[in-house]
Amino acid sequence: MKNSVDNKPVLAIETSGDLCGVCIYFSEKKYFSSAINFKHSHSEKIFELCEWLFKMADIKTTDLDSIAISEGPGSFTGLRIGFSAAKGIAYGTNIPITTVPTYEAFAYQLSSIKNDGEQFIISNKVNKEEVYFAKFQVRGFKYIFVEGLTILTNDIFIKKAQDFQIFGNSAVLMNKEMLNPSSPDALFIARWALEFGNNKKTFNYDFLEPNYLKNFIVKEK
Repeated sequence: MKNSVDNKPVLAIETSGDLCGVCIYFSEKKYFSSAINFKHSHSEKIFELCEWLFKMADIKTTDLDSIAISEGPGSFTGLRIGFSAAKGIAYGTNIPITTVPTYEAFAYQLSSIKNDGEQFIISNKVNKEEVYFAKFQVRGFKYIFVEGLTILTNDIFIKKAQDFQIFGNSAVLMNKEMLNPSSPDALFIARWALEFGNNKKTFNYDFLEPNYLKNFIVKEK
């Protein structure tokens, strides 16, 4: 695992689901992480978590190397809040942002605790009829895609997911208990950014948008 550049920390933010998580990451042996798992808390808690961790780590925003932001897919509102927070801090300190694919960071986290060769599914609901879906396999404490990230109808998902562990809230469609964790820890948002995201680091904040994987249409009542 790579350490942050010149030992300057990375600020990582995860808001793609119910979890609102923040991590200040220096290295495998030094990081500060905190999270709140509560619906609709992101807008109220994201800056409180950041402020508390900066105090615990005894650093300022100007000490950061970069910001890693979980890009989705996931909650429309949660991702918007996360991106707004990341852009606001980045603008104020003139540091780059790395967008981190949420499902890959989650697969990276799970691959650190699962057996080599094991396959698993990450899936969360898009709406009442559809789910986000990706299947992964552990390869030497990392991951490969078995089936790429896509959107499936509930019926197709149920057929594909019969014989595999499911991480995410789509598990309820299989009458299975939702496994913990159900979304990535901000720690692994930081680790993915350092391990795989160097070519995604950018100062072009205006062009950064969450990956919703589909267009959302607001329906009038």
